[in-house]
Amino acid sequence: MKKLFNVLLFVLFCILPIKASEPQPYVLLISLDGFRWDYAERGITPNLDKIKQEGVSALSFKPSFPSITFPNHLSIITGMYPQNHGLISNFFENLYGERYRLSDSNAVKNPVWYWGEAFWETARRHKIITASYYWPGSEVWDENRRPNYYKAYNHDEPHENKINGIIEWLKLPYNERPHFITLYFHDTDSEGHKYGTYSRQIDSTVAVLDSLIGVLRQKIELIGMKDSINIIILSDHGMTNIRQDGIINIKDIIGEIECEVNSSSAITMIKPKDEKNIELVYNRLKKAERNYKVYYKSEVPAYWSFNKNPYIYPIVVVADIGFKLIYGKSTYNAVAEHGYDSHHIDMHGIFFAVGNKFKQNYRVGTLENVDIYPLLCEIFKIDGRSNIDGNINRIKYILE
Repeated sequence: MKKLFNVLLFVLFCILPIKASEPQPYVLLISLDGFRWDYAERGITPNLDKIKQEGVSALSFKPSFPSITFPNHLSIITGMYPQNHGLISNFFENLYGERYRLSDSNAVKNPVWYWGEAFWETARRHKIITASYYWPGSEVWDENRRPNYYKAYNHDEPHENKINGIIEWLKLPYNERPHFITLYFHDTDSEGHKYGTYSRQIDSTVAVLDSLIGVLRQKIELIGMKDSINIIILSDHGMTNIRQDGIINIKDIIGEIECEVNSSSAITMIKPKDEKNIELVYNRLKKAERNYKVYYKSEVPAYWSFNKNPYIYPIVVVADIGFKLIYGKSTYNAVAEHGYDSHHIDMHGIFFAVGNKFKQNYRVGTLENVDIYPLLCEIFKIDGRSNIDGNINRIKYILE
């Protein structure tokens, strides 16, 4: 028995150093904002088509509700639904009257709004160097809660600068080099809103982004890291065209009752200034309910996971696909929108992955964005947060 124990101990001693010496993987996570699932099916994306053959591709990539930019980028990077990671909208108010707005850099950088743990935080706790060339939440004031390297957001940053910036990070000395990097492009969201989902402008933008992915992969190959880097390309949400008769003015329905309103086209949250009017406002909206659905906060369907956050107003109105909610006069004239029911296929984005950690020529169905955080933890073999909504068992099968 003692001899057997010694043999086992020797084997264990031999194995452990090998495990400990395994190099950290590299992951480049790329977000193409508003890149709808079918944009990659139009015959204008040869570089994504190549990744489809060499790696993993999904039929679609399901966002969390509401299908809005900042909430979903946080869902991707934290593995939590918006009501749990804190960002329930691109702009909202807390219980103390403090406002979160994309246009307010102080609010965007204040860590108090971000309840979840971003993957770069998890990675840093495990001594993994991280970097971000844009991602919501990456610029917070708390140094321990942001990536080791990050760029302050510049909407007009030339694409060439972004690509070169990624390459420069990858060329750093090994002990300074990031192993997890995020990269963000806004183009398909901006052009989709402006021109619509079937416009020549959106097709042109899709083709440009696809070519940039090709350029980035070529540059990675030139520095000798093609076989080392795992690339994940995804989008936060899709997009749908607004009907010409699709404008619904909530104020016309509510009437003279004074309300605080958070309206973002597809979803509107309402809080009457006098709480006694909550039922009255709800009843007026319910009576006129056509091309939208109105809910008390507590009755928002469980499949949206959007009824427990304290910042959600007492009344929630969700437009049907293709319709747009406004409150009073509005100068915002987008041709296409998002934010709708996250189960609707128009709100779905893309998912592609290629690298030594992923299967090859592997086509799957719909993946969920909250499962990316546990996927990253699995790739890096580190323990993530346990209070997430993501589930590694829904996505682990795409790994080699």
